[in-house]
Amino acid sequence: MFTPPPFLLYFCRLLLYNLPMKIADKWKDYQVLATGDGMKLERWGNVVLLRPDPQVIWRASRDLYACKDLNAVYHRSGKGGGGWEYLKPVPEEWNISYRDLKFVVKPMGFKHTGLFPEQAANWDVMRSLIEGRRKADPERQIRVLNLFAYTGGASVACAKNGAFVTHVDAAKGMVERAGRNARLSGIESGIRYIVDDCFKFVKKEIRRGNRYDAIIMDPPSYGRGPGGEMWKIEDDIFDFVSTCAQVLADDPLFVLINSYTTGLQPTVIQNILHLSLKDRGAQTEAYELGLPTGEEGVVLPCGCSGLSTF
Repeated sequence: MFTPPPFLLYFCRLLLYNLPMKIADKWKDYQVLATGDGMKLERWGNVVLLRPDPQVIWRASRDLYACKDLNAVYHRSGKGGGGWEYLKPVPEEWNISYRDLKFVVKPMGFKHTGLFPEQAANWDVMRSLIEGRRKADPERQIRVLNLFAYTGGASVACAKNGAFVTHVDAAKGMVERAGRNARLSGIESGIRYIVDDCFKFVKKEIRRGNRYDAIIMDPPSYGRGPGGEMWKIEDDIFDFVSTCAQVLADDPLFVLINSYTTGLQPTVIQNILHLSLKDRGAQTEAYELGLPTGEEGVVLPCGCSGLSTF
């Protein structure tokens, strides 16, 4: 009797329920091995980590803590935050690759590793758009503005395909990590690194008359700029996107918004983009991001994105 492989099953489910989703299924150095009981078991290169994930509300088919290859577990604290428990030796940091890109991985506070692997689906889309524009107009320099840019996954992906990227984040340490990721990927120039409040930076760019062919943003639910500026996504995101529209070039390429905020549905992001860019003739779509799971054969949802192309 034929047993369909897990990847075929979850693609069939997506077609059945008509769920718009982009799945980051091209990784070799990263894999979700198993999920359940609020946790996900992941392989990052040769290191296996067990981390909480609020989307995993189903039961585990086995004891994930008993995995013989498990290196470290992140435990949440009842008082907020949490910490790592190391069961086997783990390097302070190590590198993993996605296609021709390389990134530093390091267990950090609040369960993070410095990389969101589901974003590989967006990296591929952006690289394809940049490649298409460069083929159509080889002399044109594609200028990309990456806001709330974190450790630079999108910056590195775009720069690798020849775009000039302005990378902006309020956290100096994350901007420094982005530079390391770029150098690991063989990018010595082509990225300008800015430590600043993103909203303030965009307003300054408007006054300077600077324009960009593409804008990427991954705003947090809450945050503070380096000068204490407050950010709350429900209150600020629409005005922020509308302001960013003013730094788009006359013949732009794309605008991409990503969000991990619970309750911010893909349709909300699509509406924000549509209303902010309706006078620019944009074609807008919104979708969930997902990662395939090894044992369960289901897709692990990992936030959502909206993409406007021109």
